[in-house]
Amino acid sequence: MAVMPQTLPAAAPGVLDTVPVDLTELLCRAYTLGDMIKRSAMADEYVYWKQVVERDEEAKRIARRLSDAKNKFAECERFGRFHPDYNEALDRLYAVQAELDALESVRRFKDAERELDTLLHEISFAVARAVSESVKVPDGDPNAKGCGSGGSCSCGGGGCG
Repeated sequence: MAVMPQTLPAAAPGVLDTVPVDLTELLCRAYTLGDMIKRSAMADEYVYWKQVVERDEEAKRIARRLSDAKNKFAECERFGRFHPDYNEALDRLYAVQAELDALESVRRFKDAERELDTLLHEISFAVARAVSESVKVPDGDPNAKGCGSGGSCSCGGGGCG
């Protein structure tokens, strides 16, 4: 198994300023980077635990119960907090989710997934910053802040510098 370097070598200063970019070369390097990531220990760990979860009969059983709990809560949620079973359905949903999260295979899978996601975000961030300090990099945060997300910049979805 190849060990992935902690940092990628940078181009010599000024080289990219004078050489026109060949988009084919750029895409080839992106695919090479993708292959390096796929061969990394982090990716191996992610794939391993994903397969373990897929074969885990207890995880499948609890996942089916979780799906049922989600459906029951969705029924109640249509009517809001005033539905007589709303709180019970929500508590049940949280309890089954906690039961699933307590399984070692699921916990280890989620840890591996989070580590790989962090690596991919850091790579995206490094590439974006190499282009410009103002390039926005999605981070997967469902509560994103800033332009177009209703966050604190108050730009209304337009472009803020």
